[in-house]
This record gives sequence, C-alpha cells and structure tokens, in this order.
Amino acid sequence: MALEYTEEKLNSLDKETIIQLFLSQQEQLKQIDHTLQLVLEQVADLKRQRFGRRAERHETEAQVSLMEVDGKIVFFNEAEAVAQEAVEAAETAARQKPKRQGKREEDLSGLPVVVIEHSMPEEELEERFGKDGFKQLPDEVYRRYGFTPAKVEVEEHHVKVYAGKKTDEIVRAPHPECLLKGSLVSPSLEAAVINAKYVNAVPLYRQEQEFERYGLHIPRQNMANWTIQCADRYLAVLYDHLHERMYGYHVLQADETPVLVNKDGRPAGAKSFMWVYRTGQMYTDCQIVLYEYQKTRNASHPREFLKDFSGICVTDGYQVCHTIENEREDLKIAGCWSHARRRFDEAVKGLPKVKRKDSRAHLALTMIQAIYREERLLKGLPAKERKNRRQLSVRPLVEAYFSWVKENIPKVPQKSKTWEGFNYSINQEKYLKVFLDDGEVPMDNNAAEQSIRGFCIGKKNWVMIDTIAGAESSAIIYSIAETAKANNLKPYDYFEYLLTEIPKHLNETDRSFLDDLLPWSPNLPANCRKPGKKEVK
Repeated sequence: MALEYTEEKLNSLDKETIIQLFLSQQEQLKQIDHTLQLVLEQVADLKRQRFGRRAERHETEAQVSLMEVDGKIVFFNEAEAVAQEAVEAAETAARQKPKRQGKREEDLSGLPVVVIEHSMPEEELEERFGKDGFKQLPDEVYRRYGFTPAKVEVEEHHVKVYAGKKTDEIVRAPHPECLLKGSLVSPSLEAAVINAKYVNAVPLYRQEQEFERYGLHIPRQNMANWTIQCADRYLAVLYDHLHERMYGYHVLQADETPVLVNKDGRPAGAKSFMWVYRTGQMYTDCQIVLYEYQKTRNASHPREFLKDFSGICVTDGYQVCHTIENEREDLKIAGCWSHARRRFDEAVKGLPKVKRKDSRAHLALTMIQAIYREERLLKGLPAKERKNRRQLSVRPLVEAYFSWVKENIPKVPQKSKTWEGFNYSINQEKYLKVFLDDGEVPMDNNAAEQSIRGFCIGKKNWVMIDTIAGAESSAIIYSIAETAKANNLKPYDYFEYLLTEIPKHLNETDRSFLDDLLPWSPNLPANCRKPGKKEVK
C-alpha cells in the first residue's frame, strides 16, 4: 500500500528526501503507465479477435521499399513509391486482355450432355403456314445445368455358381468381394460418407438425418465403424506408400493443431494434436499431404515421422523441431515469416488508427512486406535462379530488417506485442534466413497451414473425436482427401476408386499396384480428375 503524505509531513522533509521520494514515485508512475499500456493493448487485441476481421493484409502493402546502404536503412520516398505503383498498375491494366472468349464452352466441356428436343406437330405447322408449307431452320440451342439429387438403390449381386456333374468342384463367377464382410456398405456409399465428413465437414449425425430423408436408415455408429475399418484395412495401405514417397523430396513443411479425443484414457478436456506434413510449396506437381494423430506435442512424434527424411523442414518456430535439428546432421529447420509478422499485425490493430502509421510495429510490417514483395517477383523461376536472385534482391532487405530490429528492441516496452515481435525475430533469425540459401524453400509455412485448414473447419462442426481409433482413421482419410485436392482430383470419385481397387490386391505381397493409384498417376480414371484439368503424363 502506497504511503500518504500530508502537506505538514512534506514540509518537515529535507530536500534530499523529497528528491528521492519524487524519483521513486516517478518510477512507479512509469511502471503503472507501462502496465496500463500493456493492458490496453491486450484489451484491444481481445476485441479485435472477437469482433474484428482476421485478415493480416498490411495497409501500405507494396508501397514502400527499403535497402541497406553503408549499414543504414534507407527508405525510398513514400510518395515516389506510391506514384511508381500507380504507373505499374496502369501498365498492368493496359497489358490485361479483355474477357476471355469461350470460357463457358471450356467450363461445360468436361460434363456429359443430354440433348432434349422441342418440336411442333406437323399438323400445327401446316395450319400455321398454310398451303405454302414450311422449312426447318437450324435449331436454337439453350443450355442449362441439370442436377440430379443423390439416390439410393440396392445392389443385388447374383453370382452364378457352377459344379461339375462328375466332380465335386464348385466354381463361382468372378465378382467383387464385399468391402466389409456381412455389411451393406459399398465403395460408393462409403465414399459418400467420407466425402461428406472429411471434405465438406458434415458430421455423421447430420448425414444420418439426410439419409433418413431418402428413406434409408443408417445409424451414425454404423457409418463410424465402416469408416474406421475401411481406413485401417484399405486406405492405410496407400497412406504408408505416400509416407515412403514423401522421403524422396528435399523440402517438407509441418504444422499441428489441437483436437479433443473423448476416450483416450486421460481426464476430460485433455488436448491431443493432429500433425500435418506436406511436400514443399515450390513443388507444384505430385504433392503429398499427410496427417498424423498424437496424444501430445513433444519431440518424439516429429522425430519418429521424419526419421528417414533428409533435407529441410519448414515449421512455425516450435522448439521441439529445433531440438531434432540439433540431434541430426542431415536435417535443417527453416522458419516462417508469416509468424514473424503476425505479432506486429496484432500490435498495429491494437492501436488507435491515428497512431498506427507512426508505430514501430507498422514500420516492421512495412519492412517485411517489402521482403515479400521482392520474393513474389521470383515466383515461377527455377530453384537455382531463384536462389541467385534472392542473394541480390532479397538478402539485403532481410539483413536490413534484422539490423533495425536489434537496434529498436530496447526502445519498446517489454512484453508488448511489438517487443514480442522483435524478440521472436531475433530468436528465429537463423531459421528465418534459411530460405535465402535454397531456392526450393518457401519463406513461410502458409502452405502447411492451408493444408490443415480443412481439419480445423471440420472440428468446429463435430467438436471432438470419440476414440483414438477414430482419430487415427481420421488422420488417414484427411491425408488422402487433402492430397487428392492438392493434385486436382475429385475426392468422392477418388475414394470410390480406391475402395474398389485396393481390396482386389490386399492378398498380394507385391505393392507395385499402389503406383497406379497415386493421385498423379496417368492410369487413374478420367472421372477422378476435375473437368478441364490435364492428365499427368
């Protein structure tokens, strides 16, 4: 509790005591002001999270550039930068082509066409045109999308059975085996259940209601059992094959998100984690996305998953990945610039609008945006050329940024969002610079975050997973669904094809058939590919 001084007490104090008292209270006020600023920033950030927009687009994006000259950061005049952007925008607009002709024909080219003819009886035509008769002109053609809602039918397989008249041999006609013995589920039905839940985020209880509307009673427990068994028995075979193929890439990206699993042997509410690993963003063909369920977030999980991988893994700065890097010589961890800028974005949005552009957080965002701007200019270049160009145009901006951050971190209040952003950048400097020396490494981990987004959307609808078996099967199915989407396949058709083909080969020791089932295989049926997408050659 602070001491209270009356006028009489103050008059009785000597000059030196009053000075010390004043300095002490001045320090207290400084601490109070510091705490108040942190609280106001936190309140503003909480309000933004609850009511504000989540987009992280910077207001001055692509308007200001910077470079390092003689150890100092030099900004181009902002008015000049804006003027230059206006010129570039005008030139871009001039180069833009008018609306492409034939787009509708291209959109319709992959769809089946049902011709519906509309004609008039000859009697009516003769009555209208009289004795002079009539002639038929070319048809007018109008096109409309026709849509047929889902229908359910019973497939009744009659398998012919033959026996010799003089032998005991019995032969049955070739026929597809049951997907699950004694079950009514078919590849088409299970693919529909999987597609609804894992692609369109429709929980099983809502699917149960929808099936009821079609006159089909399928309890959600049946659907859950089918899905777990099909994932474990059939789809896991392809998952393991994709895992092996993933080790052939030089760059991977990783991320994780929490999930609740109801019956995992721990107290209610204990967090589990769904990890995601994907091939690097720069590899636009033959992409692989794999999920893995784990109870915890400790280093043993990525250590095991990546044990046979040699190369570079892009992460969000999680310390366990750095621990694994220190254990191995053939693994390098790269950092994420999106995470570096995120704290500055939160700091700017927590400030009154009139103060935003004068803040160090705003300046940090501008500098990072300049780095992104130069990096975008290198899109599409071969890896070797991208690396060389990064050394010339991107590295000077990166070095200038870190020099400025180290100079300014003492000038901002500790524990503030801006200080946290500076501190994160300094701690992650080694990892944030990795992309500069390798043209196959992206400068952020956004691709991994996008790959896990489907799971995050789904868990908002179904909230939690009931069992560990359900979580593991979900990891397998999400892996194949996201890999299919990344390779421009239609998930429903792809799942139906997999559940039709894989059961035919389960008794074979040779797993070479899996190469024909990969999402980029030219042997996939055409109906698995999105209309308009070229087949892989």
